[in-house]
Amino acid sequence: MNEVLRPATDSPQDTAGLPVLCVIVPTFNERDNVIKLFEKLQGTLEGIAWEVIYVDDNSPDGTWEVVRGLARRDGRVRCIRRIGRRGLSGACIEGILASCAPYAAVMDADLQHDETQLPKMLSLLQSGAAELVVGSRYIAGGSADSFNKQRAGASAFATEVAKRVLRVEIADPMSGFFMVRRDRFEQLAPQLSTQGFKILLDTVATAHGNIKTVEIPYRFGSRLHGESKLDSMVALDFLGLVLAKLTNDAVSLRFLMFAMVGGTGLFVHLGTLFITLKLFDLPFTVAQAAGAFVAMTSNFVLNNFLTYRDQRLKGFAILRGVLAFYIVCSVGLFANVGVAFSVYNQEPIWWLAGAAGALMGVVWNYAMSGLFVWRKR
Repeated sequence: MNEVLRPATDSPQDTAGLPVLCVIVPTFNERDNVIKLFEKLQGTLEGIAWEVIYVDDNSPDGTWEVVRGLARRDGRVRCIRRIGRRGLSGACIEGILASCAPYAAVMDADLQHDETQLPKMLSLLQSGAAELVVGSRYIAGGSADSFNKQRAGASAFATEVAKRVLRVEIADPMSGFFMVRRDRFEQLAPQLSTQGFKILLDTVATAHGNIKTVEIPYRFGSRLHGESKLDSMVALDFLGLVLAKLTNDAVSLRFLMFAMVGGTGLFVHLGTLFITLKLFDLPFTVAQAAGAFVAMTSNFVLNNFLTYRDQRLKGFAILRGVLAFYIVCSVGLFANVGVAFSVYNQEPIWWLAGAAGALMGVVWNYAMSGLFVWRKR
């Protein structure tokens, strides 16, 4: 364990009027909850210099408008409205880095996290007893009784995988309720993924045990308004995050998702090839072209829906995007064949040459797709 790094002490005139604690609240379609949460924070944090930053992913229900209205009435409220970006982890990172407070808490807007624990968490950080304080559902005094059986089982499984595979030692690495020293978080931020939902797991895994952590119990409540954002995509995000951390971030979560989608394209290609040859009795060259076309289309749809859902193309942009994807993948095919042929000439092992060509194709398609298909605007 590294020695605890204490934040530098500022002079009174430097800190006068500045928040000590910033509460980061990522939101998407939470307009019915943001004011209720603010009122709860007001009651809990009385006597503490604090602010709250709602980071909203351009909610269709106008959550950001409600937050803006609240901010006009109270200077402790700030709103970051993100356009063309999605994801809880990225929202948390942007929110924490936007604050000047020495301590930052992360909690959901759905009122399921226990805001009354915030003063205790802050006290532990200010005393130097911890650099990271985690609200835990799985230590004595904590509970997640509001979970249904399916969600409870998924949470327990993910927690066990995180502990065994990533050697994370805290009891509740999947918690979305924690407080951290901002200077320590900033040291880790460049290595964190902006995708997915598990910002705490990413933070702890990236620190490799070199962040002093304390867990305190809390009872996970029931959602009062709105709908849960957790769906089947969370499982893919979690798998990608685990694989990325196992490679020491040499391979990004997005690249792994892109490669997995590419793997499904192989089955789509072979399935289309079989159907066109056996059922429609088409010439092989026509069937092969049809297989490639259907596989590329399938890959585009899945990547737009999964891999790049935070930059998802909509409307007319889909047509432009799919045409660009066809071009990128066509060039990638030539790269694939060229590398495979070169490797086979040097070492005539068919599977090695094939794997090298496939890897080159995936890397090319991923890099060029990011530049020309799902480029950030």
